[in-house]
Amino acid sequence: MASLNKIFMIGNLTRDPELRYVPSGAPVATFGLAVNRTFVTQHGDKKDEVCFVRVVVFGKQAESCSQYLTKGRPVFIEGRLQYRAWEQDGQKRSTLDIIADRVQFLGSPVKPGSGSEETPDAQKETFAEEAPVDNIKPGEEAPF
Repeated sequence: MASLNKIFMIGNLTRDPELRYVPSGAPVATFGLAVNRTFVTQHGDKKDEVCFVRVVVFGKQAESCSQYLTKGRPVFIEGRLQYRAWEQDGQKRSTLDIIADRVQFLGSPVKPGSGSEETPDAQKETFAEEAPVDNIKPGEEAPF
């Protein structure tokens, strides 16, 4: 039986990434993502709906996210869903996380007037592993 676990999301960070290191020394970053959806009800009313998800990123990409992303910044996430369950203080708990294979930074790197500016070289480094969409030839498949 075939199966597929792939997710693509575009949303805004609900909080700054939290970077930590597992005992092996590998970096892990987590952050919240808000994904908005606008739709029209049967009665013609326009409604907004927000879905909040937790994103987990590993490796060098985790360090880049921690360094360059801040609350409110838009991002494109490509990854998979992972369900976890555990018991805490006698209560069963569970969560559904997005394990990111790729995080692409969208929008401007800093808020106007914040005083800290990202250099163009730093932004290029962040995208170093990704193929630019402009270089895709007709008939080729996009990298996302």
